[in-house]
Amino acid sequence: MLTEIYTETKTRMKGAIEALQDELNIIRTGRANPALVEMLPIEYYGTETPLRELASISVPEARSLLIRPYDPSTLKNIERSILKSDLGLMPNNNGENIHLNLPTLTGERRKELVRVVSSKGEETRIAIRNIRRDSIRDLRSFEEENLLTEDDLHLGKEEVQKITDQFSAEVGDICERKEKEVMEV
Repeated sequence: MLTEIYTETKTRMKGAIEALQDELNIIRTGRANPALVEMLPIEYYGTETPLRELASISVPEARSLLIRPYDPSTLKNIERSILKSDLGLMPNNNGENIHLNLPTLTGERRKELVRVVSSKGEETRIAIRNIRRDSIRDLRSFEEENLLTEDDLHLGKEEVQKITDQFSAEVGDICERKEKEVMEV
């Protein structure tokens, strides 16, 4: 029973970490990364579709992205979505492909992005603490139903806290790496 709670706790916390990594991939750094535009919603036959399903995205140079639509008729919709997004990028449409040139980040913009990374990290830590709270609540309910002894409850709380500490440290490491990447000139 305890191992089930530990397994569920780890699974949910891994999900929170994966969500953080997905969010951080979208944050622009000094160099081009296809993840920046992969999930951009594009209007395609009346449906919002992620860009990665409509085009191949490559990095021909360190500061540019090349978007090659599978269906040339989607070119205008892709361009329109990029312009509407908050990425602050200007698409260059040559009739077949879209080139995105990423301007260098200013020092002020880098600091702003570091604050965004920190806030995303804190949101993830809060999610991890909420998962810990739920796991401890489950342990207490099992103890109230006499499925666990008081000693098992105490051991379970300690183990859940160890798992929480491990995942919180991982969040710190991930955010620290991203902050260094953002500040890199």
